[in-house]
Amino acid sequence: MSDDLQQRIQNAIKNPQNIGEMENADSVGTVGSPECGDMLRMWVKFKEDANGRKVIDRATFQTFGCETAIAVASVATELIAGKTVEEALSMSGSDLAAPLGALPPMKIHCAQLVEGALRSALVPTPAAAPSVPAQKTGSLIESFAGAPAGKVKVVLKP
Repeated sequence: MSDDLQQRIQNAIKNPQNIGEMENADSVGTVGSPECGDMLRMWVKFKEDANGRKVIDRATFQTFGCETAIAVASVATELIAGKTVEEALSMSGSDLAAPLGALPPMKIHCAQLVEGALRSALVPTPAAAPSVPAQKTGSLIESFAGAPAGKVKVVLKP
């Protein structure tokens, strides 16, 4: 990773934007797996702009991920503010990470994690009614509390 990219990531980590749960969010999206450890949840609140368009007012996030995932989520929540759902959905992981610079191949999954959480929050599932506010989802750590423990069989060899 270049020194310049590392410095931008460190700056984003020192002062992360929009981190934490959002009360009364209009939508919530979660991606990742408790089994592998990379998880990201994003909360989104909408407003009507001066032209009568529904735009993203604010987005927040929580993550279990590396520094790069935190940095990408932080800058992405700033980038999507003021965008319509369609505009935000048109952004790729690379677009969301752009303020940090080009990510090395081994860190592209961090931007994809953020993109996935954003898409999960913005694309309603068939069971969810768009006019119904998001249900309280709790913190990301609470997601782990309900996860069943995996079974591991250990075989000792003589």
